Amino acid sequence: MINLNYPLLKPVRILLLPFSLIYGLIIYIRNWLFDFKIIQSASFNLPVICIGNLSVGGTGKSPMVEFLIEKLRDQFKVAVLSRGYKRKTRGYALATGITNALEIGDEPMQFYIKFPDVTVAVGEERIVAIPQLLHDKPDTEVVLLDDAFQHRYVKAGYNILLTDVNNLFTRDWFLPTGDLRDQKKSYLRADIIVVTKCSPDLSLAEKHRLIKEIKPLERQQIFFSAIRYGDPYQIITKEKYVTQKETVVLLVTGIANPVPLKKHLEENFREYDELAYSDHHIFTIDDLKYILKKFQQINAEHKIMLTTEKDAVRLVKFSARLQEIPLFVIPIQPVFLFREEKEFVSSITTFIQEFPVQVN
Repeated sequence: MINLNYPLLKPVRILLLPFSLIYGLIIYIRNWLFDFKIIQSASFNLPVICIGNLSVGGTGKSPMVEFLIEKLRDQFKVAVLSRGYKRKTRGYALATGITNALEIGDEPMQFYIKFPDVTVAVGEERIVAIPQLLHDKPDTEVVLLDDAFQHRYVKAGYNILLTDVNNLFTRDWFLPTGDLRDQKKSYLRADIIVVTKCSPDLSLAEKHRLIKEIKPLERQQIFFSAIRYGDPYQIITKEKYVTQKETVVLLVTGIANPVPLKKHLEENFREYDELAYSDHHIFTIDDLKYILKKFQQINAEHKIMLTTEKDAVRLVKFSARLQEIPLFVIPIQPVFLFREEKEFVSSITTFIQEFPVQVN
């Protein structure tokens, strides 16, 4: 059933309901073919962990991938495989020291910049890309599949499903009326469900209400996370910016859901103006000139430009011009509520350690 009162289901999108019904039928048939093994899924002889969602964008997949890299890389040789959304190339590609965001996409580039000791690769067809990755990096012990929950040609050994507390999959509908790109019941394939972008002071009563709404299976674990923003740093020099309440911010974003970030700015800065571009926008020199023009028009003694880490990898190509400019990047990471981070990490490390590797 469609919840017409849900704020993200805007009236103009309700008019697209016939297209949603067609899309939903296609998804239903596709999942049926996989469920009854008419279309086969491939498994691999090493731990493969999928991080994904049922909707389009904005659930916090990239911060979660980074969180897992941070927690796993000291114990295991980790590789990350992404699709490389909106890159200018096709096929399999391995990130190297000369790779840029146009070649592999902004999110994989972000992973590689932050974790250069971790293997990062891209490929639209994961079933083809995984063997190529293992050929290039045969010592890989675990593969993290970024945004692959709906890509069922690969059967991950462990599935982590994210859902935004402000746009729960239980209240959503198929594209283009809603944001779902998969059936709601596909959540049953998940091993872990993480409700993301919660208020840091989420109550136990609200936690239990959300669990009741989602209805996890007995075998499924459900966790709740909030967003923590770090200290902004200059995009090129990495110099930290000490937040001042009187500062005016020009926010430059090209992400799916900037709402939590804007709320953070409202709480921590005097005021802000926003230049919002489309998700994964490829910044041009004209964009940069316009951004600088808008910044110069701000009449304030303390002012900075602020962008996200994902946007920064698409702006850093202008490094020669950004060296002396007050353009700062704000880092983000998930924080698990109710002191359940250790349990979350333990579930994943246990899966990896107990994975039944077959010896040829």
